[in-house]
Amino acid sequence: MEQYEPDRLTPAQVAAMRRSLRNGRAAMTRRSLLRASAGGALTLGGLGALSACGIPAAGKTEGGTSAEDHSAEEKTVSFSNWTEYMDVDDSGKHHPTLEAFTRRTGIKVKYTEDINDNNEFFGKIKPQLAAGQDTGRDIIVLTDWLAARLIRLGWVQKLDPSNLPHAYANLSSQFRSPDWDPGRAYSYPWQGISTVIAYNKKALDGVEVKSVSDMLDNPKLKGRVGFLTEMRDSVGMTLLDMGKDPGKFTDDDYDAAIARLQKAVDGGQIRRFTGNDYTSDITSGDFAACIAWAGDVVQLKADSPDVDFVIPDSGYMTSSDNLLIPNKARHKTNAERLIDYYYEPQPAAELAAYINYVCPVDGVQAELAKIDEDAANNPLIIPDQAMQAKSHAFRSLSAKEETAYEAQFAKLTGA
Repeated sequence: MEQYEPDRLTPAQVAAMRRSLRNGRAAMTRRSLLRASAGGALTLGGLGALSACGIPAAGKTEGGTSAEDHSAEEKTVSFSNWTEYMDVDDSGKHHPTLEAFTRRTGIKVKYTEDINDNNEFFGKIKPQLAAGQDTGRDIIVLTDWLAARLIRLGWVQKLDPSNLPHAYANLSSQFRSPDWDPGRAYSYPWQGISTVIAYNKKALDGVEVKSVSDMLDNPKLKGRVGFLTEMRDSVGMTLLDMGKDPGKFTDDDYDAAIARLQKAVDGGQIRRFTGNDYTSDITSGDFAACIAWAGDVVQLKADSPDVDFVIPDSGYMTSSDNLLIPNKARHKTNAERLIDYYYEPQPAAELAAYINYVCPVDGVQAELAKIDEDAANNPLIIPDQAMQAKSHAFRSLSAKEETAYEAQFAKLTGA
């Protein structure tokens, strides 16, 4: 089990965090606001709160530390999530799927939108988790790299499969076995995040873009191409285009991807690296093509007939935000029942219709079609088997790799 060490942030990691807070997913609203991918860099504030000599993980055994489960006598569950990441009715005051869960089970959900950034939220909960204390939360939602870290530290509880029949049966194959949680023993995805190529048909004016190579090599697109400030997305898509697996790449592979992007920067092919502000560039035509997040593309296509997307033959990047139960949570069974509820097709469809990100639940398409037929037929929300087969995840990084890779990427982007 990993020992907790209060990391000292390198300049590259600080730059990565600032990119994400300034214009990455941490700066976004619904359909965009998902993750800050500082990728293991810890929060800027409060790092001195724990002993520099290292605090052992609170859990003494695999699976973290459970508290006495009060689910039977306390019909409640505390759920911390990102802002604008739950279905809301027209009044903006009610969450229909949560209220339906309460009506069915009698379990009242204390729902709090108190996650704005992975690093910031980790700073809130790490003192309690390191000290073996209850965070006051039964469910938290974290992006894959931070979920992986909490699992390694032993700070989240192993899930009870007997309370998760729908989750086990209906989890989409593309999310079933990430390298940081094989078999999903500790986590289940809340939503998936896909990275694709977006383009403006009018700005392309007949130029064909089907791959990252088209973006980087076609002189007709010089100065009209955008990449993301999120390292895993931009480098991951480039690795795929080079025939490398982002789940298994080497240092040499990473260096080659950075060199390829650097050549495009030096030659003026890449206009700039952006956070979610690429949405205005691709809509206006300042970008003819860019690396984009699928949830944004769903909305952009609805708003602009000129915007469309392509999935390269080489594949695309996928990550996820994940449901976890922290150590010492008082209502573990209630939390597992709520997780399982969102793997039933009907509530999963209601959620997908509202937030428009990749639904991780198999069998949801028919239910979603009753609500929104266009969404049900949109591969960016319900990927078909062919699209799922092209999905790739960026592998977990060691602290040493994280430092080195972020330094290279920061130099590339000028952060």
